[in-house]
This record gives sequence, structure tokens and C-alpha cells, in this order.
Amino acid sequence: MFENLSERLGSVFDRLTKQGALTDDDVATALREVRVAFLEADVSLAVARDFVAKVQAKASGQQVTKSVTPGQQVVKIVHDELIKVLAGEGEADALKIDNPPATILMVGLQGSGKTTTTAKLAKRLKERMGKRVLIASLDTNRPAAMEQLAILATQVGVDSLPIVKGQTAVQIAKRAKTQAAMGGYDVVFLDTAGRLHIDQVLMDEIQAVRDIAEPRETLLVVDGLTGQDAVNVATEFDGKVGISGVVLTRMDGDGRGGAALSMRAVTGKPIRFVGLGEKMDALETFEAERVAGRILGMGDIVALVEKAQETFEAEAAERMAKRFAKGLFNMNDLRSQLEQMLKMGGMQGLMGMMPGMGKMAKQAESAGFDDTMLRRQIALISSMTKKERANPALLAASRKKRIAKGAGLEVQELNRLLKQHKQMADMMKKMGKGGGMKQAIKQMIGGKGLPDPSKMTPEQMEEAARGMQQGLGGGRGGMPGMGGGMSLPPGLSGMMKKK
Repeated sequence: MFENLSERLGSVFDRLTKQGALTDDDVATALREVRVAFLEADVSLAVARDFVAKVQAKASGQQVTKSVTPGQQVVKIVHDELIKVLAGEGEADALKIDNPPATILMVGLQGSGKTTTTAKLAKRLKERMGKRVLIASLDTNRPAAMEQLAILATQVGVDSLPIVKGQTAVQIAKRAKTQAAMGGYDVVFLDTAGRLHIDQVLMDEIQAVRDIAEPRETLLVVDGLTGQDAVNVATEFDGKVGISGVVLTRMDGDGRGGAALSMRAVTGKPIRFVGLGEKMDALETFEAERVAGRILGMGDIVALVEKAQETFEAEAAERMAKRFAKGLFNMNDLRSQLEQMLKMGGMQGLMGMMPGMGKMAKQAESAGFDDTMLRRQIALISSMTKKERANPALLAASRKKRIAKGAGLEVQELNRLLKQHKQMADMMKKMGKGGGMKQAIKQMIGGKGLPDPSKMTPEQMEEAARGMQQGLGGGRGGMPGMGGGMSLPPGLSGMMKKK
């Protein structure tokens, strides 16, 4: 999300912060490049112009150019303005569901991801807020649309309205509201039919359903990859139906982010959530401060802590802490670390959330340090016997050949993995003796489980992130086998070479 824009802005601000003293002309030149970067990211021309004008008005003059760190001051002004462009009023995920059964109407064009997003939101409300959710498909046109939603409802563990063939969308909406009231449901989602383009028939049907359902929220689901067209669709729907918020889908494949940056400013409607994949948990709240931080390469500490909170098992982490404190680190431990990294979003996802490491993500990927490499290493470890995983010293030449063949890889890759493991094991021993690993795990899991990110100060967030970086095997804040940051430890220069 926003990779291309982040890269362009990063290079502009890098030059600006390295210059030291700045003149108004330096700032103006940098902001011209910012405007070009915005336009290349498919941001609306009016939004780009307005944004640059506001930043220039605040960044010009003695107060900024004559300050001790003028470059950093400009970056801060850009960051604050980005938040204003992106932010809506109140919490993004604060849906109006206080008066059960609260109806949420899902609208959008065909293929935008409405049905999947409906299931994702139902799962979120059930798991995070403990709500009883009913979902109903009003799509009488697309083949198997109702069956698809019923299957997704089963997957996420919520109820779906029984399918009755031959009913109209309005009749289904009435039946859903009645069943929600009688069944004691807190929330009912109505997944409406889409079209390949906006037409009067579509709008008439949605308006009729809206009048019957009286929704507390009307969420428009749009494909983020369509850029400015997504903004036009939102404007059309708001004018004819009235929407309370937007969900942008497929943002994991959108390196530009023009729709996200223009949506709020052009339509006046907030982006509530973003879809980042097909999995049922691949939905994030659209937090303006965090998104602005990602765009400017500042990372997203809150998201990192939340990911850990979702994936770390406190008991397993405690057991691992005790082993590491004794300096014990075998192949099972390494596999756990690699699997944990994949669960938390893989290499690119993790580095994008870590402050200062977003710019290095592509560098690492081009060097071969990506999720594919992690999976190959997991395959090699899985090809070992229990004894071999517990004691890698047993691996003689014949065993190595068998393991490599079982994983479908070369012996050289196994040798690189063993070298990586040895260096990490040595690091664990040193940290175990010095008490560093105990401290890292304590930061990761807290005294009584993981901390609640919403109740943490920025300083606590940074501490938690540092603990997690260490806990992920980097020791000094890097990734497994990478020592501190991006530099490779001695003897590991060949580890990243692609086959």
C-alpha cells in the first residue's frame, strides 16, 4: 500500500533533510516534486494543488527555513497536512451499531469485493466486539451470489439468512430485518447487488432497499486499483443513495494510493476500512495518522504491536523465553521464528511497519530476502527428523543430501541455513548470558500477556516494537540472520543469493 508514492516522497525528503540550511526556493522546488509524485499516484489534481499550497504557506518563512532542523520541520508539516487530507470525523471503525438490530447496507459496483468485505466486517464485529451478526445477500442477479455469502458466513462463524428462491431484493431485506429482530441479533448486513457500471435500475433497487431497511450505516465498497474512478463512483453513490463511509479493497496491490488520498477531500466521506487481501482477517481500520506515517516511511508501530497481539501465543512465547535465556536455540526454534514472521505479514509487511526500514524493503527483496526464501528455509527444516532438528550437529554429508532432496532444494541452501542458525544460536547464547533476550521477550509479551495498543504511549509503542524486533530473531533490532538493521553478519553474504 502506497509503496510507489512512499518511495518518491522519501527521495524528495531525503535530499531536503540532508541539505542543512534551506531557502524558500529549496522548499518550493521540493514541493513541486511532491505535487508531481501525487499526480503520478493518481491523486486528484485539485487535491494535489490544494495540498501543496497549504504546505507551502506553512513551510515558507523564517520560522521553518532558519530553524535548527528545517528539513525535518517541512516533513512534519507534510505529515500533519496528510493527516488532515485523510482523516474523517471520529474513529474510523466506530460503526453506529448501538441500537440492535442495527442494519448495515453494503453497496458498490460488481467485482469491487462487496460480498467478501461483508464477511470480513461480520467476522470483525463478532470477534472484536462480541456482536451477534446476521448477513443476508440481496443479489438476485449474479449466479451463486447468495450461496457464496452463505459459505463465507460459515467460514467466519456467523449466521446467514436462509435462501428463498424467487424473492426480490426488497422482500429479502424485509425478511432479514424481521429475522434479525426475532432472533436477537445485534447487527444485520445487507449485501446488495452490483452492476458493471452505475445505472438507474441499480440505483432504484438500492433506494428501495434503503427505504425499507433504514440502515444505520451505508458503506460503499470500491476497488482501490481503479484510482480516480473510485472517487467518481463514491460521488455518484453519495448523490443518489447517500453513503456514510467507504471501504477500499485490493489496497495490497495498489502501490499508488490515489483513491485513498483523494476520497475524503473530494467526496467528504471518510474511508472506514481497507481490504489488504482475500483472507477473512485481511481488513484494516483506515487510521489517518498511521497511514500518513507509512506514506512518509515512518513505519506503523501500532499496526506492528496489533499484529503481534493477534499472532503471538503468550504461553509459547514464555517457553521460548526460558529456552533463549538458557542460550538454547535449535532448528525447531528457528522454524517457529520464521513461521511467526510469515504470520505477521512476511518480510515486506514487517519492514514496512518498522520505523526507518520501509525504504530498505525493496533492497532486501531484490537481494533475495523475501517470503519465498523464508518458506524454502521452513521446507528444509521440515525435511529433517526430530533428532536432527533438536541437534543440527548430527548433519553429516549423507544426511544433508537427504534433507535437501526432501525439500526439493540444493545442499548449498541447507549449508547457508545451517550457517545462519549457528550465528543466531551464538547470538542467543550471548544475549542469554547478558539477560538481553529475557528483556526482549518481556517487551514482546508483557508481564501478563500483550499490551493493549490503544492504551500505550508513543514511547511504550517504540519499546514494544524494539522488543518484537529482537524477539523475531534479530537480536539488535534486525531480522533473523541480518544482525543489526540491514547489514549482514560476517559469513552470511551469500545467504540472500537467489537461485
